Amino acid sequence: MTGPTIHASAVLVGPRAVLIRGPAGSGKSRLALALIQAGGQALPFTRLIGDDRVRLEASHGHLLVRPAEALAGLIEVRGVGIRRVPFEPLGVAGLVVDLAATDFERLPTRESTLAELADVTLPRLGVAPGEDPFGPLLAALQTPDSGL
Repeated sequence: MTGPTIHASAVLVGPRAVLIRGPAGSGKSRLALALIQAGGQALPFTRLIGDDRVRLEASHGHLLVRPAEALAGLIEVRGVGIRRVPFEPLGVAGLVVDLAATDFERLPTRESTLAELADVTLPRLGVAPGEDPFGPLLAALQTPDSGL
């Protein structure tokens, strides 16, 4: 399998994946679980791609996301432990969420709303340290021009 493995979580939301990055303890797994639980209610179909580590690969201008093989189908539920859940083996990234973003702007510039990974540019949502990311992410996902 090609492409680097990064510390991130990814959830398929409808046809595109949300890639969740952030430092240790910033809530990547918690946000991934919240997205999965919102599937079929506030959001369309959702399914885990990977938690804690995912593999990225650029392909024809798209960023493919796969779970790290050893962690496929596993997610950490803080206070409960590691749990096995249904997962998708592959997704095309449509949005990057950066938790505890030190460059957070209340009214972001165009440059701060983009992320480049593996030479692929994607829409980006920066979330300030200590802020709950679910509300802004839900708003971004429900906005037609969010990239998803």
